[in-house]
Amino acid sequence: EVQLVESGGGLVQPGGSLKLSCIAFGFTFDNAAMSWRRQAPGKGLEWVSTINWNGGGTYYAESVKGRFTISRDNAKNTLYLQMNSLKSEDTAVYYCAKGTNRDFGTADYWGQGTQVTVSS
Repeated sequence: EVQLVESGGGLVQPGGSLKLSCIAFGFTFDNAAMSWRRQAPGKGLEWVSTINWNGGGTYYAESVKGRFTISRDNAKNTLYLQMNSLKSEDTAVYYCAKGTNRDFGTADYWGQGTQVTVSS
């Protein structure tokens, strides 16, 4: 059974940083691209970033480019999202997602999400 468990969310002031983690179970982690998506209050699901199977390719939404860094540790079956220079508009529930192939594309499983709140 595929399971994705996010952690690391919380309350942070504007300009601050957080690092999200997502540990994966139930599939061959290094055979799948992984992504982060988010959903802000009252809005739809927004793609944030994707990393390919070996970390050699990373992709970012324009809204987070230069502030967020996606990475993965295949030995630990773990995906990360380092978020710097956080803004109030980054407030959302963040979900990690398993890709359907090794590179950028669709996702077929999501975690339960972790809340990130950026507020003073």
